[in-house]
Amino acid sequence: MSYPSAPPPYDDKNPLYHPQPGTYPGGHPQPGAYPGGHPQPVPYGGGYPQPAPYGGGYPQPGGYPHPGGYPHPAGPVPPMPTVPMNLVDSYGSGDSGEDDGIRTSSWDDRSVRHAFIRKVYTIISVQLLVTVGIIAVFTFYSPVRTFVQRNVAVYYASYAVFLVTYLVLACCQGPRRRFPWNIILLSLFTLAMAFMTGTIASMYSTKAVLIAMVITAIVTIIVTVFCFQTKVDFTSCTGLFCVLGIVVMVTGIITAIVLSFKYIAWLHMLYAAIGAIAFTLFLAYNTQLLLGNRKHSISPEEYVFGAMEIYMNIVQIFTFLLMIVGRK
Repeated sequence: MSYPSAPPPYDDKNPLYHPQPGTYPGGHPQPGAYPGGHPQPVPYGGGYPQPAPYGGGYPQPGGYPHPGGYPHPAGPVPPMPTVPMNLVDSYGSGDSGEDDGIRTSSWDDRSVRHAFIRKVYTIISVQLLVTVGIIAVFTFYSPVRTFVQRNVAVYYASYAVFLVTYLVLACCQGPRRRFPWNIILLSLFTLAMAFMTGTIASMYSTKAVLIAMVITAIVTIIVTVFCFQTKVDFTSCTGLFCVLGIVVMVTGIITAIVLSFKYIAWLHMLYAAIGAIAFTLFLAYNTQLLLGNRKHSISPEEYVFGAMEIYMNIVQIFTFLLMIVGRK
């Protein structure tokens, strides 16, 4: 009796053929039994093919070739294609890849970041040259100096232009990234800021203006070199800088209200000192945003925003230092 998992017997392969009992399939008679009940083996030649002798009568293997008998290919064997070692880094991570030997870089690549920093500081250099030129005209040219001192409305007009262009560049990403609108808005912002600074500088002596310029240049260079060399991450303290900005704004409002009624020298100096220190820290913060190797960074597409922020920090440092140096 066969188990359900056992293969079917030979006589079940053809359901239309039913062999007679006592015979093998094919009509061959079933041999008798040996004494003891063992079946008699069927001799070769009784319907079954006899295998060809191999060596000592063992059947010759039918499907395996002789050793060394594999056919050789015609011609040289082509080399196996190899997988590049940087396959995971180039394609799996999505950062960079190689195509025909040309390496494509992401926005955070070092060369792209260096080009971004050079572009930002080139724009800042042009802005500072324009600002220094306007301050020099307002300081050394007497008719212009007298005109801006007598017509305060010109200062407020430039302040309105400054405020509008700053809000557009700071809050609207489209105009800030779209050429030539970003350059036009940045130029208007720079001219308005330079005109305001020149108007303020015309109220002080020439010596105080020159001293404030030199101190501002020294502070800017020291802060920039320090930010490029230090491991201190100012960008990780965003909340602290927000609080510092609120403190400066509230102090400025209180100072403006109090000084409009009565001039208090120590309050004026305190506000100037707080402003100079605060904007020096803001300069360090914005400088590290350009580097790209800190917790937070500016995208290389935001070169206009980066230049605008650093330029405004430098000008504010100069203004507060001028209040301290030019006090009477």
